[in-house]
Amino acid sequence: MKRHNGMRPQDIAILLKLVAIGDIEWRQQVLANTLYVSASEISESLNRSRIARLIDHDKKRVNRQSLFEFLKFGVRYVFPQEPGGMSRGMVTGISHPFMKDFFASEYTYVWPDLKGEYIGLTIEPLYDNQPKAAREDSLFYKLLALLDVVRVGKVREVDVALNELKNIVLSEPSNQPIQN
Repeated sequence: MKRHNGMRPQDIAILLKLVAIGDIEWRQQVLANTLYVSASEISESLNRSRIARLIDHDKKRVNRQSLFEFLKFGVRYVFPQEPGGMSRGMVTGISHPFMKDFFASEYTYVWPDLKGEYIGLTIEPLYDNQPKAAREDSLFYKLLALLDVVRVGKVREVDVALNELKNIVLSEPSNQPIQN
């Protein structure tokens, strides 16, 4: 039996991608390609998530309730984040279009990305190629941005983000095809 040495930030991104694609059949290699990570990292991540009981024994279905509880109560402590210096990047957190419908902020938050259109305070992504993968999947992008609100937001902002995360993570899975 494999040893569990703790979750890694990319594990959460991988689980959120599985939430975004729903109940369709997927292969690890296709998942790796869409997330821009190695197939071996996908395999290791799924094993860590299985041991943490965030995915089922067959490593095919996310335990949505457990994942939501971890996002709500644990992620800000296990993967804390503070906004850093100014950088060009892709908007995230309260600067994501979904959150801008609820709050006006004097700050723009971004994931560092040379292809980004905005300048703002840096929030480090969960893994290096996250902006690239998020550009190709709007629901995945929204989930990651909401998670950043949980990690760095104020109480009212976090409440809105958690409510939307709950609506998405705990809803019946869609059958959105995974892009290759």
